[in-house]
Parts: sequence; structure tokens; C-alpha cells
Amino acid sequence: MALIVQKYGGSSVADASSIKRVAKRIVDTRRAGHEVVVAVSAMGDTTDELLDLADQVAPIPAPRELDMLLSSGERISMALLAMAIHSMGFEARSFTGSQAGMITDATHGAARIVDVTPVRLREALDEGAIVIVAGFQGFNRDTRDITTLGRGGSDTTAVALAAALNADVCEIYSDVDGIFSADPRVVPKAHKLDHISSEEMLELAANGAKVLYIRAVEYARRHGVLIHARSTFSSSEGTLVLNQARREQLAAQGEHMEEPVVAGVATDLSQAKVTVIGVPDVPGKAAEIFKIVAKSGANVDMIVQNVSAATTGRTDISFTLPKTDAAAALKALAGDQAEVGFLSLVHDDQVGKLSVVGAGMRTHSGVSATLFEALSTAGINIEMISTSEIRISVVVRADDIAEAARVVHTAYGLDGDTEAVVYAGTGR
Repeated sequence: MALIVQKYGGSSVADASSIKRVAKRIVDTRRAGHEVVVAVSAMGDTTDELLDLADQVAPIPAPRELDMLLSSGERISMALLAMAIHSMGFEARSFTGSQAGMITDATHGAARIVDVTPVRLREALDEGAIVIVAGFQGFNRDTRDITTLGRGGSDTTAVALAAALNADVCEIYSDVDGIFSADPRVVPKAHKLDHISSEEMLELAANGAKVLYIRAVEYARRHGVLIHARSTFSSSEGTLVLNQARREQLAAQGEHMEEPVVAGVATDLSQAKVTVIGVPDVPGKAAEIFKIVAKSGANVDMIVQNVSAATTGRTDISFTLPKTDAAAALKALAGDQAEVGFLSLVHDDQVGKLSVVGAGMRTHSGVSATLFEALSTAGINIEMISTSEIRISVVVRADDIAEAARVVHTAYGLDGDTEAVVYAGTGR
């Protein structure tokens, strides 16, 4: 008998019929003799609808009250799912994040898990019940307030529960059959990966892949949790996310885990580009600029500095950041323009980032050449470039990002024989 943690996203529990389908899958797992703990998201677009309601009554909702509001979505789905399981003749108990022992820091809207004390969950499991936990939420001991974990918080909830309960596997269910070599909505010929390293998954998640969230993947890697990404709508085996220890364990058992040169292609349309024009090319100016940006709360991703113009002694510095952070960064920079001494600012929110990721890049040459040649042949211009040990990212025009993903995916030989199936259309 194994202890299995399952997580179901919003598209998996979007309506009553979907909840019944999920309940059947959970009951089938219990019938197979396994202990089951389930983390569940709010139904469908409930969280977005609650955010819209909040905006209608308050332009800047109080963070504490917003968390109280948003956490209600998961409580609805957890109770309905428990009811559906009861109707199938099995005992199920639902728990809020605080009841489940999900202890967080005090940051409303983006709380981080600091401890998990699943005493009540373990008692319920020992009494033969299926446990249903509201994802995305926790409790701060000092303030005694409900908190939410931010986007992807239900994934993180599931992984944290798996770590605390020493589960055999954490199954993350969505509306695709696993982790693909690219977003199948963008690249129809993307193929499903049987396994991927946690290192590669972290890079893909950080650069736009939405099937798993980066905080959940990092938590799983740190705590040795095996993630199995699967579809709610099929019986496909899905994709295993393997940390280094797990890979070494499998290798010791005689299973060879090949490191592909490129495992996947990720796209991200959530970023904007800011160019600081006419920066005096003297030591310390870049530091001044990015201290200002940091104080605004913006998270900078890629940075490029142009060659200084000999006639003016000035240069341009471009960087990318989330679109949601751009206004605050621009306001902060404009406020200190005279002190820094740059000439002007340019904001461009019509850009997209494409990233190719693969552990095999460490030992294979020509990866960059293949990327640049594919984009050049397609007539797609590169505006910025950034690299890591197992990733190459480029910024292109937003209108070109889908075509760029398709031609690069083909260039690396990643195309599958058939088109990927997306069951519900959202990826979650």
C-alpha cells in the first residue's frame, strides 16, 4: 500500500460533472489499496471571478480581506469533492489549509510555507478516510490570519503535503497528458516526455511553462518528492519529474536516464522590455539604475547593455521584467532621472521570450547555432539573448513568438508524429 498525494487544478473540477469524474479517479485509487490525500484548486475560473468582484468593491482591496475572499474558492471545491466521494460509498474528510496544518509566513497574497503539521490528516488516514485539502492557502501562527500562496499555490500545497506525509508520489493532474516538449496550444506537434529532470523542469517553469509551477518544483527537489504530472481526462502514464537522487537511484537499478540535448521549448508573453536611453558610460551607473528598479519591487530577468557611443560617452541599457512590475519601475526611474543622468525611457510590452532547455547542453556543441539559424530562416529578429548552463533564452516580438516556438521545436527534432491532445483548453 502506497500513500499517494493527488492535486487537481481548476479545469479538473470546473463543474459538477468534472468533480464526479475526479471523485471516481480518487475512489479508484483508494480501491487499489492506497492511502489518498488530495489537494484541490478552486473550480474553473472562480479565483479570477472573485478577484473581479474585489476590484468592483475596492480599487485596492485590503490584503487580509482579499485572502479571506480568495481562500473561499478552494473551500467550495473541497467540500463538493468530499460529498461526491461520500456518495460513492467511501469516507472522505475535507480540511482547510489551516486545519491541515499548512503554516506560512505572514505575507498576504504570496505567503511561503514554513512548516506543515498534518496531525489531523494522519489521524483521518489512519481511520481509513480519504483526505481532501483546500490548496493555495495556509495559516500564520503569529497573526492567526488565513493566507494564500499565490498563483500555483495548490501545486505547492500538494508537494508540501507529500513531503510532510512522506508520500510515495505526488500526482499533479491537469488537462494535458503530462509535460510536453512545448506548450501544445502553441506547438501542436509537441510530444509528451516520459521523464524530465527537476533541473530542466525548474528552467522551463521559470521561463513560461505553466503545467507545473516553479515553487512546487523547487520544493519537490529540495525535499525529495517524486512528482508525476498526469491528465485528469485520460489514463496516460504522464511524466515523472526526477531529482538527482531519484535519477541516481534508478541508474543503480539499471535504468538509464538519457539527458536530451534539448528537453523542451518554453514561451513567455508576460514580460515587458524597458530601455534606459543615454546612460553616462561611467562606473556605477548600472548599479544606480538597478538599485532603483529593485526598490520598486520589480523582478528583473534579462539585461543587455549596448556598446558606448564614442562621440557622446553614453550607452543604452535594456532589461526585461514582468509586465505587472513595469509601471512601478518606470515611475521609480523617472523620479531619479536627473540624479542618474540618463536621457529618456522606452517601455515596450509587445515582446515575448523563447527559451530552449536541456541538460545535454553541457556536453553538446552547436545548440546556439541551431537556435539562431532556425530563427533567421524564419525571418525572426532577436532583440536580447540570455544563457545559463542548460538554457538559452531570446527575446523576440510578441507577434513572432508562436512561429518562433514552432520552427525552433522542429529544428531540434522535437516534433511528435501526431498532434498533442488538450482536453479542457487551459493547461491547468
